[in-house]
Amino acid sequence: MEKAIILAACALGAGLAMIAGIGPGIGEGYAVGKTIESIARQPEAQGDCTRTMFIGCAIAETTGIYALLVAILLLFVAPGLLIGKL
Repeated sequence: MEKAIILAACALGAGLAMIAGIGPGIGEGYAVGKTIESIARQPEAQGDCTRTMFIGCAIAETTGIYALLVAILLLFVAPGLLIGKL
């Protein structure tokens, strides 16, 4: 029974960790939209706006990658460690 509870808790935690993937998606979409607006207003600033947008999107994407890493660890590593201690 204890093993089932541990596996369920790890699966639930992994699912909750993947909710963090919503934030980067929304943030990157917003950043790209605002970059397009700024380029439409000042086409000569395209290079600066695009470079800054790519840096911001890369930083925002790391949040999603960290959430994926936590979910993978909860699904595959944590159950083995916790069940092995029972």
